[in-house]
Amino acid sequence: MTKDKGQILNLGGKLPRVLKSWVRSRHFSARSAKALTTSAMLLLLNLTSCVSIKFSEPEQPEASVSPSPPTATASPVADFPTLSPSTAIQDILEQSWVIYRQQFIQEDGRVIDYEASDRSTSEGQAYAMLRAVLINDPSTFALTLNWAEENLHRLSKTGELEDNLWVWLWGQDDEGNWGAIDRNFASDADIDAITALIWAYRRWNRPEYLELARIKLRDLWDYSTIAGPDGKRYLLPGPKEAFVPSPSTIYLNPSYLAPYAFRLFAQVDPERDWLSLVDSSYYVLENSSQVSAVGLPSDWIALDFKTNQFQSIPSQSKLKSVYSFDAYRVWWRVAWDAEWFQSTEALNYLKTATQYLQDQWQSTSRLPARINLDGESLVKYDATSQYAMLYPAMRLINPAIAEQILEGKLLPQYNQGIWDDESAYYTQNLAWIALISPDLVKNSQFFQPQPQFSRKSIKQ
Repeated sequence: MTKDKGQILNLGGKLPRVLKSWVRSRHFSARSAKALTTSAMLLLLNLTSCVSIKFSEPEQPEASVSPSPPTATASPVADFPTLSPSTAIQDILEQSWVIYRQQFIQEDGRVIDYEASDRSTSEGQAYAMLRAVLINDPSTFALTLNWAEENLHRLSKTGELEDNLWVWLWGQDDEGNWGAIDRNFASDADIDAITALIWAYRRWNRPEYLELARIKLRDLWDYSTIAGPDGKRYLLPGPKEAFVPSPSTIYLNPSYLAPYAFRLFAQVDPERDWLSLVDSSYYVLENSSQVSAVGLPSDWIALDFKTNQFQSIPSQSKLKSVYSFDAYRVWWRVAWDAEWFQSTEALNYLKTATQYLQDQWQSTSRLPARINLDGESLVKYDATSQYAMLYPAMRLINPAIAEQILEGKLLPQYNQGIWDDESAYYTQNLAWIALISPDLVKNSQFFQPQPQFSRKSIKQ
């Protein structure tokens, strides 16, 4: 710990655990440390005037921290967003967003995953952007976007910019240097970031966000979609060289498929047939789930173009065909399509694909975190992130189970702005996204009227 940090943390024991953790998670110059020393209590008063936070937990061990890029002058806790009207869930969303900004987002906008060697990912930056625009926090949105744009470039071997997508992984390499350490992109992160950009343009009247979204849409289409011999166009999880192992086989990740986003993209980018990805998304979801004996989606799945059949990924691959932490997100993405676009395909899929989980819940009030294709539990523990992602789906098709999950698994895991523990970056994001009310978005300017979503109207 630096001397300057020590001065901040020794303010007569008056700083609460959350603010202390925030101080520890950042690298301060002497000047910025002195400034924070004089303003820390003002910041605390500002925060506690906005939300009711209890600071009674004992001190937790310090999280490890990593070197960071030069910090920006703006602070992600400079302004406090509000959701209206105020309800218990909305209070949680507001409170947990403030804590998330303190714990996981540096002053320069870098989102840190403490559970994975303090790395940053395109996924993390995109989640922060989604949350920022949903809760109406333009400052944090700009910070997280700018950090990603400045640090996640996809460069060729000669150092030239290849496209406007983001490398998926940034962190410390084997030699101790910090920077991009995998040049592949992850299409789910780019989809979430583009969605956030379009919403930000509409919510805050920022045309430059729409312009950037359109540039990224062009590259996403060119580099992350592929036309199959069956006439369908498929979303790949990343670049073709990584997910097309042979001319007749592609690897897919069902949790990357976001029909609601493709409908949104069709509104702003009529030059490309984004609605075709809605069709192929439900084709992949419905048919790949049949590979599982209990109808569950897999983290990863292969499609053989020769036989037009879905099959599990070869066992020697690092990618696994198992229902686990990736696959949970299928429920959230499909539920958003059902909630916001009244998609009958979405509702039908949710009713069918969740049946096994509904039966398990009604029998044991518990769901294992990993399930193989035969429906066998692979672990003895459960996962808050799974319950979070299942919650918006159950809210649509089985409200009784949704209420049980909320009261029995989500709210009990929430404490002082954090789900599970202070380093659980992934859980913080999925739990927060799950609790967003569909009315918050449906009654906003985020979407145009439903009649916009036919190919005929898009072409016109």
